[in-house]
Amino acid sequence: MQALHLLALDPISETIADPNSYGFRVERCAGDAIEHCFKALARQNSPEWVLEADIKGCFDNISHDWLCAHVPTDKGVLQKWLKAGYIEGAQLFQTEAGTPQGGIISPVLANMTLDGIQALLEKAFPWSTRRGQMVKVNLVRYADDFIITGCSKELLEKEVKPLIEAFLAERGLILSAEKTKITHIDEGFDFLGQNLRKYNGKLLIKPSQKNTAAFLNKVREIVKGNKQARQLSVIQQLNPVIRGWVNYHKHVVAKDAFQSVDFEIWRLLWQWAKRRHPKKNRYWIKNRYFKDMGSRAWVFATELDDFDNSDGEATRLVKLVYAGETPIKRYTKVRAEANPYDRQWETYFEGRMDSKMKVALEGRRKVLQLWRNQNGKCPICNERISKETGWNTHHLVRRVDGGKDGLSNLVLLHPNCHRQVHSQNLTVVMPVSTQTLRKA
Repeated sequence: MQALHLLALDPISETIADPNSYGFRVERCAGDAIEHCFKALARQNSPEWVLEADIKGCFDNISHDWLCAHVPTDKGVLQKWLKAGYIEGAQLFQTEAGTPQGGIISPVLANMTLDGIQALLEKAFPWSTRRGQMVKVNLVRYADDFIITGCSKELLEKEVKPLIEAFLAERGLILSAEKTKITHIDEGFDFLGQNLRKYNGKLLIKPSQKNTAAFLNKVREIVKGNKQARQLSVIQQLNPVIRGWVNYHKHVVAKDAFQSVDFEIWRLLWQWAKRRHPKKNRYWIKNRYFKDMGSRAWVFATELDDFDNSDGEATRLVKLVYAGETPIKRYTKVRAEANPYDRQWETYFEGRMDSKMKVALEGRRKVLQLWRNQNGKCPICNERISKETGWNTHHLVRRVDGGKDGLSNLVLLHPNCHRQVHSQNLTVVMPVSTQTLRKA
């Protein structure tokens, strides 16, 4: 039932949301928030003071009366969700405030509760006025975590903070006195797992020490929890964790962090191998568990035997993912006013999906599969699609009309053909693949 109501509520939430809000929203992520921080703080004339706001128990304390009065959905159903309570240890606990615990509609309700902070700040410090340009107030919000920039500590403490406190009080929320603080950019601050700080006037964004330590603790748990496991099992458990952490930080200044993480993981795996073979020397351990990869010497890897119908027994090398192998590339921030439920933004989000697919390995596989399915040709002009011609991904059923990102709803078009499809409102038909013809 929450999913059904969310289908109607989410487009409304996206339309009225703060432009600089990035958490729990379609086509937005933490990377957009961090890139916005860079744009707001990197210049020489950027604001130097930051209010790090932390809401005390946001999801647990939102006023039910405020939600029922302001959320445009069925009031009776919403009130039942809010008052349903929760069961823990076979005991029912009443809920007098807060959104449904674990409910898929809760993030949207929380976002709608906090939407309006940006409009409040723009009204108090309009950029069209001289004072508004001097105070340099910017908001960057990811769910209930947000920062506000300003030209001075006094401005943030005496003018901005009281505005935020009054805004939150109407919704039953308060700022945490312990965690909310005002910081100078030269001292640096942590936000969404990144550390933002200026060094001699240059802003550098790096993985925070706390986030890196938490990641390494997770790696240690996996290694220590698999003392007697096969090498393949250790690699298969570590790779998703390493790949996820690296992909999150690959858009910032993370080269040094990646190298230090690689060394620590190598040290843990070396200890793991020595513990398994206490009587073997280091040369034996190196040759047993580490493979020479040429450009990167001695990668923790093992051989996996897969049965191949044509060649019989085929050998494949399964190796650990190393953070240092990942190239650092700046993230492209989503445009603040972009709305995935608005038809005029369809081509914009298709272009963003194209860019991500070209970079990600899974995305490249999807592009290759689409290219094969349509015999390498554009269904509009029937000409060959290649790296030289370029391509755009097109949704047969638009996402604003409920279309998905699966292969069955995607097709590759030449960029010019793609523009014609949208400008002339043409209908694209999925081409018949050669595999289907062979089966027929």
